[in-house]
Amino acid sequence: MTRDATRSDDVGAGDGTGSTAAPAPAHVIAPAPGAGDAAGSTITPAPAQLIAPAPGAAGVASASARAIGAQAAGQAAGENFPVALRMLPRRYRQHLVAVYGFARSADDMGDKAPVAERLSLLDELGADVARLYRPGPGTDGPSLPVVRALTPAVAQCAIPEQPFLDLIQANRQDQVVTRYPAFGDLLAYCRLSANPVGRIVLHVFAAATPRREELSDLVCTALQLAEHWQDVAEDLRAGRIYLPIEDMDAFGVTESDLAAPAAPAAVRALIEFEVRRAGELLDQGAPIVGTLRGAARAAVAGYVAGGRAALAAIRASGYDVLAGTPKPAKRRVAAELLRTYVTGR
Repeated sequence: MTRDATRSDDVGAGDGTGSTAAPAPAHVIAPAPGAGDAAGSTITPAPAQLIAPAPGAAGVASASARAIGAQAAGQAAGENFPVALRMLPRRYRQHLVAVYGFARSADDMGDKAPVAERLSLLDELGADVARLYRPGPGTDGPSLPVVRALTPAVAQCAIPEQPFLDLIQANRQDQVVTRYPAFGDLLAYCRLSANPVGRIVLHVFAAATPRREELSDLVCTALQLAEHWQDVAEDLRAGRIYLPIEDMDAFGVTESDLAAPAAPAAVRALIEFEVRRAGELLDQGAPIVGTLRGAARAAVAGYVAGGRAALAAIRASGYDVLAGTPKPAKRRVAAELLRTYVTGR
């Protein structure tokens, strides 16, 4: 349910009510004072022109945006993207593949495109989402295939616009924010980069309620944190550190320590602390599984299980996330999935 891992019958999905929740409020780059565990902490705000997408040329897609979108859509259809997806009824599978293709496109525009093009590509993607929700008179709606592919899901599942905009905003933030002073700042980033995916998934299964969205946010934040802790070395090579500076200072960890070929004792202690905190968030959100049934229960149980297996893999590595990326064994994921599905938490 993170931005990098959007993961039966038609009867029994959700809670059977078809309820939906109101669109999430717009988020801003800097968290409000007191957010998370770090009262009053903030990160450097992005310039105003980076926060609001430029309108773009209506209906005209650049070659770069089309190429990135096509590659992401291909990955969505043919990659490992969540194996459990293949077990879902076709209508859910199609919607989730479209959502995954969009999320991958936003990520690739923010991470893999030439640096000088990234913000303009993200602006273009945002403008196309606006055309999806508010097509102008005499226009054909979105011009990017990866946005057009969302049309059935948005129409049939009443998915609000804001989660898509938040995913784009997370990638804008990645262009200007590379360090997080406090854990509260990182939580604010997760509200843009991860939580929107879970809210979209709930809408796909007609299971979105305010309480489920609260629990989903906890799960998605935990999944994003688990991914960050797996990828400390990779993120450092990209010039980013998601470990909060306050935590690094508390454990006596420097940036040069993170560049070591194997994790020193202080880094291992820090990662152990972060893994424990992510696990607590995941456990707090896991009861969402017990509120669901059918395909929705299976899918969300899969997300929770994947997060638990990822954290277990980090533990099994001795918290050395620098020597390599800890990956869970498929058997562990399957065991966690069965346990989570049966217990409902």
